[in-house]
Amino acid sequence: MTKRPEEIAIMAEAGRLLASVFARLDTLDLLGMSTMQVNDLVDAFIVNDLNARPASKGQYGYAYALNSSRNQVVCHGVPSPTEILQDGDIVNFDITLEKGGYIADSSKTYLVGHVGPEARRLVQVTYDALWKGINTVRPGATLGDVGHAIERYARQNGFSVVREFCGHGIGQHMHEEPQVLHYGSPKTGLVLREGMVFTIEPMLNQGRRAIYTEADGWTVVTRDGKLSAQFEHTVAVTRQGVQVLTLRADEKHAA
Repeated sequence: MTKRPEEIAIMAEAGRLLASVFARLDTLDLLGMSTMQVNDLVDAFIVNDLNARPASKGQYGYAYALNSSRNQVVCHGVPSPTEILQDGDIVNFDITLEKGGYIADSSKTYLVGHVGPEARRLVQVTYDALWKGINTVRPGATLGDVGHAIERYARQNGFSVVREFCGHGIGQHMHEEPQVLHYGSPKTGLVLREGMVFTIEPMLNQGRRAIYTEADGWTVVTRDGKLSAQFEHTVAVTRQGVQVLTLRADEKHAA
């Protein structure tokens, strides 16, 4: 379950490359683009510019380089040439990248055009909830501590946490042990040890946490049709605390 320092170093390089993918997305005017256009741009950038592999492509039969989850889509949204990003949308791009045999996983929710204050607040609280979880990570803490910090912050701000999907261990495989729930009780669950590597990826809903999967077998949406947002990072437990392997240059929360 734990990784050797040399393995974490490879994963940190994969994470650095993945962060550069989001930096590339940050330069785009997403308004009017299709989610398939974004997918194709990301696919080409990972393969041609970074000499890496889009790890989600072919995983579990999935055909694309990213998930694009727009507005009421909670996760696993499938890019489409007919899904055009509109003024006021929020959209999460969830991207995985493999380099040197190891995988990094991260996601970011983008604001498209002029986004209303309620949607902006959901996105900001979701991002801050991610960091509430990350900042609990250290040797001797538990996964219950991580989940509790996330859910408590979400509830304090009037949002619900999706429970059906969770973070996960990651390394040479995209999904490894342990499962990282985004809810829980302090001092319960797996005790964290130096060398563990996993993702934290909370999904917060404006309304109820109830969800369902659409007929395509991938796309998960809120039952009440209200907005959902997500952010994700891959982290490693260090002797001093935590290292965010997919940290982006624009992030102010860096420890």
